[in-house]
Amino acid sequence: MRALLNTRGGRLLPPLIFGLLLIALWEAVYRSGLYPPFLVPAPAEVGGRLLSALADGTLLRHALVTLQAVLLGLFLGAGTALVLGYLIARSLLLERALTPYIVALQAVPTVAIAPLLVIWFGSGLTSKILICALIVFFPMLVNTIVGLRSVPADLRDLMRALEASRWQTLRHLEAPAALPVVMGGLKVSATLSVIGAVVGEFVSARAGLGFLVNTSRNVFDTPLMIAATLTLAALALSLYGLVALLERRLIAWQRRPR
Repeated sequence: MRALLNTRGGRLLPPLIFGLLLIALWEAVYRSGLYPPFLVPAPAEVGGRLLSALADGTLLRHALVTLQAVLLGLFLGAGTALVLGYLIARSLLLERALTPYIVALQAVPTVAIAPLLVIWFGSGLTSKILICALIVFFPMLVNTIVGLRSVPADLRDLMRALEASRWQTLRHLEAPAALPVVMGGLKVSATLSVIGAVVGEFVSARAGLGFLVNTSRNVFDTPLMIAATLTLAALALSLYGLVALLERRLIAWQRRPR
């Protein structure tokens, strides 16, 4: 059994079984009559609505709008966090100066900041990108600082003894040593970026999966709302999987036999 689970197909078996159990439970709740069909539709009805939304292009059109905001926001937020995290990790003065403001910004819920960003930057793509960037910034920043500061001191001393420049130290020591922690932060940020895009589309948008969830809720089109939510989940899982694949390729040297 353990050998089967270690195969590529075997790894998919547990989530597949669990998913089937969830669908069976969903069907049982639907058939129990505890909730009216417009609140808890049948799984088959949701599947049919999902296929029809894919066939007429509705789901794809809104998914592409959300994906654009997610990717740009993730790039902006993660890139800013990487640069600032490196500077904070190298400067105690900068850490003491900026930490209170960064923590205060993180403490304010994104749903409270989102309306302000919409007012300042409009209801278009810019505000959604900024909301995504804000929501992914903090975990990426923390992981970057922790990763850089986890470099062993004796290795830093060795680089100084070799008279390595700051760029050489970053390239050959700090970046490889911090990469596993940084990639962990990027995986978290990739999933959070989808939440940021949806928050922006909930506040004000004319397209996107969050907008589709909002409009289908207003007309009690529960199957479409669930279909859009499942698409958001698939989008987050895809981004997480891509980052995990990138992580395996970048830190493959850690798993090589010595």
